[in-house]
Order: sequence, then structure tokens, then C-alpha cells
Amino acid sequence: MLQPDAASDQPELLYIFDPLCGWCYGMSLVLQRVQQEFADQVAVSVLCGGMVIGERVEPIGEAWGYISGALQQVEKVTGVEFGEAFRALGEEGSYVQDSEPPSWAINAFRQLNQAQTASFAHAIQYAHFHDGANLNEPQTYVPLVIANGVDGAEFLRRLTLPETATATRQEFAAVAKIGVQGFPTVILRVGHQGYVLTRGYQPYDTFADSLRQALEQTQ
Repeated sequence: MLQPDAASDQPELLYIFDPLCGWCYGMSLVLQRVQQEFADQVAVSVLCGGMVIGERVEPIGEAWGYISGALQQVEKVTGVEFGEAFRALGEEGSYVQDSEPPSWAINAFRQLNQAQTASFAHAIQYAHFHDGANLNEPQTYVPLVIANGVDGAEFLRRLTLPETATATRQEFAAVAKIGVQGFPTVILRVGHQGYVLTRGYQPYDTFADSLRQALEQTQ
């Protein structure tokens, strides 16, 4: 998963995130803009880290005190908005938080349209954090994949394949192996070298400056 692409020597940004990470919700907008502004200089790949898996999977109500306390800070720093529907989901408390289903969706989507994966990742987070969408329900993703240029039926077929779940868990393990401990993390990969650009959210201007400097240094 994290091996360099032998078919291309273009630098690559590895955006390592989790669909249930509020700070990633803000950072995904930054990465979309980077993908547009630096289109001729870097490729952007999205990797899922598995923030809420295994024993961490639980009803949102169990962690709502912590989550609700963080929302205002994320909104203030990043400019994203957490919608009333999501807040209602948290207050009700029974929704099960699990990073695997939305990460399966990203894995299945990536197979069909790698170029739009960053946009799709943000669409998933907007649907959840703004509109209160159920990320454990496969049909939630159909309008999102269609809006990002992918056939809904083929996406659903791939989403349910055992290979998709297996590949996603391998992706979680690969992210853990390279030492990523928090989300979002963004790594610039040039050939066999990797350069960590940020651990945590950064606004676009700050991040773009770091990226430009890193690209100049690696030329």
C-alpha cells in the first residue's frame, strides 16, 4: 500500500486520515485545494488509519462529552461546521462509531476513481458531520459516489467484497507500521524518501508554504 509507484516519479502527498476524525474534516478542504493548486507538482493519495476499530467501536454517546467539547474548537480553527443533525445524533447517543465501514467505502471508491478520492473523503465527512448521515449504511454512499463520477452499482458491488475489507485492514496496519499516531498526518513522498509535512491540522497557507519548501529541497 505504501510502496512507491514505479510507473511515476511524480512526488506524492499521502493524506493519512480517519473518516471519524473531526480535525480531518477541516484538513480535507485544505488537501482538496492543494490538489487543485499543485496539480502539476504532486499527486494526492488518501489513506485511512483506523482510528475507531476493535475495542474502540462503541455508541457515540459513550464519547459524546469529549466529542461535543471539541466541536467548537475545530469549527473556530478550521472553518468547517458541524450540523445540527450530527449534534442530534450525538445527543441521542445510540449511533455506533466504527471507522471500518467508511474506510471500506474509500477503499472501494479508490479502485474506481483514484483522482477524486480526496473529494469523496470530504463528501463522506460532510455527510456525517454536517448532515448526520449513517456511515454504517451502504446506501449512504451512493449519491456521494455518483456525485464524484463513479457508478453506484459497481461501487456497492466492490464495497461488499471480502477483498475490500481485507485491503482496508492491511491499510490500517501499513499506516501503523510507518508510525502514524494521530490524524490528520500528511507525508510528502519523493521516490523512496518520506517527509512529514504536518501532524495535525494546518491552514492552507501554512501547509502550502511547507509543501513548496519541501519540493524545492528535494529537487
